Amino acid sequence: MMLELMSGEGEPMGVTALARHMEMPKSGVHRLLQVLRAAGWVRQTAAGEYECTLKLWELGQRVANRVDLRSAAAPAMRELAAQTRETILLSIMDGIEVLYLDVIDSPQPVRAHTKPGDRVPAFCMATGKAMLAYASSALIDRIMENLQIFTSMTITTRDQLDKELEQVRRKGVAYNRGEWGGGVRGIAAPIFDAHGACIAAISVGAPGERMTEAVRRSVAPLVIDAARNISRELGHTPAS
Repeated sequence: MMLELMSGEGEPMGVTALARHMEMPKSGVHRLLQVLRAAGWVRQTAAGEYECTLKLWELGQRVANRVDLRSAAAPAMRELAAQTRETILLSIMDGIEVLYLDVIDSPQPVRAHTKPGDRVPAFCMATGKAMLAYASSALIDRIMENLQIFTSMTITTRDQLDKELEQVRRKGVAYNRGEWGGGVRGIAAPIFDAHGACIAAISVGAPGERMTEAVRRSVAPLVIDAARNISRELGHTPAS
C-alpha cells in the first residue's frame, strides 16, 4: 500500500503525510520506510522526504503487459543515427538526474561517450531540459536547491532555467551548449505517452566542433520527428 501511494503521488512524501494517508502511527511508517530504503525500493531526499526508486519501475517492466519504451524507440533511434552519424541517446528522469536507457554510438572516432545506466544532472543536459519543461514546479525547486556549476555555460539561476524551459515548450526542442562538459553539445526533444505525460527524451550528442549552428538548425527537426514517432508508438495523439 505504501509503495502504491508513493508512486501515485508523483512527488516525495514525508513521514507525517504518509502516516495520515495510511492511518498508521508515524513510528510504524518510519520503520517500514527504513526497511524499504534498505531494500532499495525508496530513497530519502535532501529535505528528509521519501520517494520511490526505479527499482519499482524495473519490476513493473518485467511483469506488466505494456509497451517497452526501448523497443518502441529503437526504430526512430536507428533512423536518427543514420541521418546524423552522431551518438543517439534515450533518457528518462530519475529524481533530479537524467538516466540513459539506451545509446547508439556514433561511428566517428571522435564522439560523445555515454553508456546505458549513466546519470547526469538534468538541468544542464538537453535531454534533461526537454523533460523538465513538463515537470512540476516542485521538481524545479529541487533542481535549484542542488544546482552545481560545471562550466562557464552552466545555468545558474531559476530565471535562466525557466526561460530555457519555456523555449522548449514553444519550440519542442532543447539544447545543451556545453553546460555539463565543455566539449559536448546536444539537441533533444520530449517523448510523450498515451496519457500525454512526458516520460522520456531522445537526443543527438556530438563534439562541439561538429555541432555548429548550421548543424543544429538542420538536426533539430530530425530530433523532433524522432520524438514524435516514438510518442506515436506509445499511443500519444498530439492535441489538434
